[in-house]
Amino acid sequence: MTDLQIPTTRDLLWPTLEALKHSGGSASIKELLEHVTRDLDLADDVSEIPHGDGPQTKVAYRLAWARTYLKRIGAIENSTRGVWTIKPAGREIPSEETVRDLVNQELQHPKQASTPAPTGPSNGSEALAESDWEEGLLAILRELKPDAFERLCQRILRESGFTRVEVTGQTGDGGIDGAGVLRVNLISFHVRFQCKRYAGSVGAGEIRDFRGAMVGRADKGLFLTTGRFTRGAAQEAVRDGAPAIDLIDGSGLCRLLRKLELGVKTELVIKPQPEFFAGI
Repeated sequence: MTDLQIPTTRDLLWPTLEALKHSGGSASIKELLEHVTRDLDLADDVSEIPHGDGPQTKVAYRLAWARTYLKRIGAIENSTRGVWTIKPAGREIPSEETVRDLVNQELQHPKQASTPAPTGPSNGSEALAESDWEEGLLAILRELKPDAFERLCQRILRESGFTRVEVTGQTGDGGIDGAGVLRVNLISFHVRFQCKRYAGSVGAGEIRDFRGAMVGRADKGLFLTTGRFTRGAAQEAVRDGAPAIDLIDGSGLCRLLRKLELGVKTELVIKPQPEFFAGI
């Protein structure tokens, strides 16, 4: 498989806008990736090519650059919760050729002087701000010993509202690493979880094995990994007629740790605003 078979960042500009339009004007990063992958009819062996050892595939990485470019030309914007929204200027862009021209003009004559213009995702040394910290964090997580990673997942579940969380992983237990109880209002759900610490992809077979081990022993299944889930794994997790399994990949795990403030510190930059005082 070569990079020539993977859509370039500029190839993904128009599909991103179209995906936002068809999603009601807004979508999460995951929803955008799924929508664009489906619209472009990308084969699994193309859409699942990893971008180095980071938390993203190459398609996801280039799609992130496409969002960056579209944001710079004022076509889309994002919230602190990772939801992207199309702006009126984005809806008015009439064609793929137009959006490419607008991006090219912005890169040649940037209006946002404070934001360095990226030169494109073809250079492996380039990294997006939204994934830089994730890659660093995942590198740390992958160096943890297996039992330490299990304890971390145990802590994450407790901090997320689970009770009676126990690490129970044993050889021959079908991949089940632990169990917990999540109470929602008056109803309690017994959950079995598996945590896999590695940089590769989790396939459909591993999801089936995990489900087979948890059926009859839990109401829900939760699979956490520092790697990625293949498209087949994601489909298997919600297959009709089978108990659904919730999936948390490396990127989701990083965002969860950030939200819970476990091993991740968000620093705010305090910056004076002269224009405020000028108006007094």
